[in-house]
Amino acid sequence: MGIISPVGTRLDDVWANICEGNAQIGVLDEFDTSSYPTRIAGTVKDFDADQYLSKKDQRKNDPFIHYGVAASMEAVEHAGLEISEQNGHRIGIAMGSGIGGIKYIEDNHYKMIAGGARKVSPFFIPGSIINMISGQASILQHIKGPNISIVTACATSTHCIGIAGRSIAHGDADVMLAGGAEHATTELAMAGFCSARAMTTRNDDPAAASRPFDIDRDGFLLSNGAGCLVLEELEHAKARGATIYAELIGFGMSGDAFHITSPPADGDGARRCMTAAIQDAGIDPADVDYLNAHGTSTPVGDIGETIAIRRTFGDAADDLIVSSTKSTTGHMLGAAGAVEAIFSILAIRNQVIPPTMNLDNQDPACDLDYTANAARDARVKTVVSNSFGFGGTNGSLVFREFQ
Repeated sequence: MGIISPVGTRLDDVWANICEGNAQIGVLDEFDTSSYPTRIAGTVKDFDADQYLSKKDQRKNDPFIHYGVAASMEAVEHAGLEISEQNGHRIGIAMGSGIGGIKYIEDNHYKMIAGGARKVSPFFIPGSIINMISGQASILQHIKGPNISIVTACATSTHCIGIAGRSIAHGDADVMLAGGAEHATTELAMAGFCSARAMTTRNDDPAAASRPFDIDRDGFLLSNGAGCLVLEELEHAKARGATIYAELIGFGMSGDAFHITSPPADGDGARRCMTAAIQDAGIDPADVDYLNAHGTSTPVGDIGETIAIRRTFGDAADDLIVSSTKSTTGHMLGAAGAVEAIFSILAIRNQVIPPTMNLDNQDPACDLDYTANAARDARVKTVVSNSFGFGGTNGSLVFREFQ
């Protein structure tokens, strides 16, 4: 696993901050936000791109590619995976982004307005397109197997993980790197989300701004980051003595066919998605111990997901432990699914449920056990991780303790 996030760039540090609810959200100072309704965000503070890319390659690529490449390299190192001429063709990568290289697009547009077309970088297109996360990671690490990027808004990296797992099961690769990256705290992207009234405006209290399932929630908190998992065929992993943290046993997808940004009131798309993942895993809903919710802190979304969980799990919903780690990290859009998959796996590894922070006054319409404000020791064998995106696209993953 590899992670680049507002709460750290090393797994153990990130997990400690998640369990302690140590949100490192602050005022966005990369440009003048004085005219913006939202002036806070989760930015990555301790990232050194020099560890992963040359200065030349950094200049050629948007920061979301920097983050994605870094997360993939961290995951390969964490896995103890050696990529060689002999095995490179059996190792693939599936990493995407919800928005992609919007900063690089903005920067080059400013250059063109100021100095004409000749001022636009010759690397503008390859430096901003979404599949260049997988492209650059493949080139730099000699990964010669499947090389793809799935783009499904905030469900992007969940879908990348699910499809990567199926690629292994189908025999296309022995190993797949899978995840996503995002750097969307830019002038234009922030303005767009503000105009859509999608984000929190709790500027005076950044750490408490993301408050899923709380009655006072007022929108999501935008963050940057990346996450990557190394998925591996079981016998291949055993043969090389790999440490196995969990099994990916289920994946489900669905479409709402309802609205470009809002879920249906009955949560039907999310219900069908979770049900598909649980059926794919070959388990009963009651077998799930913990659910890492999409839980973005939007008024409509949190209620819709709660209803969908109740419809999926039935009577077992009252025993299910749920939390939204976005309460600490903010919402990393296309990277969120991979980062939250990592938290789901760490919950299994550590037998700890991370908290939903800032849940001070639970919305009566959100009536599940959301692990309010404090991590909880628990027996965690099986976890569902949800991601839902604009356009009504949904993805759910099921992870299980490996024995």
